[in-house]
Amino acid sequence: MCNALRLLSVRCCDYGLFWKQHLPILIPDSELTMTFVRASGPGGQNVNKVSTAVQLRFDIAQSRSLPAQVRQRLLALAGNRTTQDGVLIITSREHRTQEANRAEARARLNELIARAEVVPKTRRPSRPTLGARVRRLTEKSQRSSSKKLRGRTVED
Repeated sequence: MCNALRLLSVRCCDYGLFWKQHLPILIPDSELTMTFVRASGPGGQNVNKVSTAVQLRFDIAQSRSLPAQVRQRLLALAGNRTTQDGVLIITSREHRTQEANRAEARARLNELIARAEVVPKTRRPSRPTLGARVRRLTEKSQRSSSKKLRGRTVED
């Protein structure tokens, strides 16, 4: 009876860890700052009157919802889109409405965070197999012999 309870609790803990590891990171709206500016390009009178372009700002360095490792990878992935203070700026101006641009900017932020969540595999150096070494040496000797035949012939 006791072993069955122990196994059950271990399985529940494993299940709980599984969900903690694979849940996506959700950024609350309180950590985001959205400003609306006038978009450039075609659009006629609408472009000149309405501020539809969105600048989404997310302070990566001060965010409480990101683990430290994800924060480092996100800073590396963001590249030139971050300021020196660690603020990520995403600009969206493709759509004619604020709502669509806001949704696109938020989707791009979520995609960037999802890419930063993936832990890169560590590269383990491998050695060439015995067969590969033998093939390389035979090709090398064949190349050497064919180059030796290109030289001048010695006449007696």
